[in-house]
Amino acid sequence: MTHADATSSQRWLSERARGLGVSGIRRVFELGATLKEPINLSIGQPDFPVPDPIKRAAIDAIEQDHNGYTLSQGIPQLRRRIVEHLAEDVGWPANSGEPESGVGVMVTSGTSGALSLMMQALLSPGDEIIIPDPYFVAYPTMAELCGGVAVRCDTYPDFRMTAERLEPLISERTKAVLLNSPGNPGGAVMSGDECREVLELCRAKGVLLVSDEIYDEFTFDDHREETPGGRKCPSPAREAGSHEDVLLIRGFGKSYGCTGWRMGYAAGPAHIINAMTRFQQFTYVCAPSIAQHGCIAAFETDIDHLVESYRVRRDMVVSRLSAHTRVTEPGGAFYCFVEVPERLGFGEQAGERFFERAVEENVLLIPGHVFSDRDTHFRLSFATSERNLERGLDALDVLLRG
Repeated sequence: MTHADATSSQRWLSERARGLGVSGIRRVFELGATLKEPINLSIGQPDFPVPDPIKRAAIDAIEQDHNGYTLSQGIPQLRRRIVEHLAEDVGWPANSGEPESGVGVMVTSGTSGALSLMMQALLSPGDEIIIPDPYFVAYPTMAELCGGVAVRCDTYPDFRMTAERLEPLISERTKAVLLNSPGNPGGAVMSGDECREVLELCRAKGVLLVSDEIYDEFTFDDHREETPGGRKCPSPAREAGSHEDVLLIRGFGKSYGCTGWRMGYAAGPAHIINAMTRFQQFTYVCAPSIAQHGCIAAFETDIDHLVESYRVRRDMVVSRLSAHTRVTEPGGAFYCFVEVPERLGFGEQAGERFFERAVEENVLLIPGHVFSDRDTHFRLSFATSERNLERGLDALDVLLRG
């Protein structure tokens, strides 16, 4: 293709489209398709099937002809169940979602859908939202697509976005702080005290706190804390009055193995939820109708045994890899963000170069620069069978020895 042809082929694209790169995670997925039986430790996809009650509820919805559009904010039955759950779990008003409560609840096309709608509702050009570094891969791009600025909060080496680290970054342009606990890629779980301090800081500065809790049900017991409702994932939403100044984003895909259903929800100040709903009307329209009916059953489905099986895999990863490098123990989710040892001599592109060496051994990881302004780590997912994980750890054992 000539330069003229290349220029011509781009002529209809917006500057936004021309500047949008390919997700680093998708790049690894595509590479994996070219390898023969790779040891895939890259995918953030639970390796267990959707529990039968949730499947059955979705099948029933199809057979009962619940296949059309729904209200943009979601079907009343699911929204009601979300309200009940939040009342039980974090103590939010039992009448959330009703006009007089001042608390809105909506169903979204995955938590990514909720995050995207949140950014559109909050950010004008030049507005800032503070995100952790390392971060979920979509955070910066979502902000940039709205003309906003994603200000990175350096959380190395323990991946905790504490109030002390946040405070110097808050400016007159800051609209929100985006907290992710349990986090991706590091699996870090903030303590209850740390969550409280972040919320108090946001309140003092007049900044909205957005809490991305896609992995809340996937918190390991040794990082849960006692609440009136039992041992739970710490959350700023558990603080008194938090329904007035916390936007809570949660979902179903990671916890119940139905990532392809694209199901999440958002709850918080009604005026923000109402704005997000208006954006949903003109973009996603509504979350998938069948999946909405299916996910009602999720609230009655116990996954503690699955979470415990992942805790065993986490311990395998930490035990094996900490013999070679610094490993921060994940408190939830199913990832470990592992530092590439300096002694390997990979320099400033350590994550990418280690990733390339791992591919040569038929092991798929994600290089650290996909999630960070640094490239000193790699992300390993232990959402795979113990046998496959053992094979991968055997290979990494050799690579990390150098």
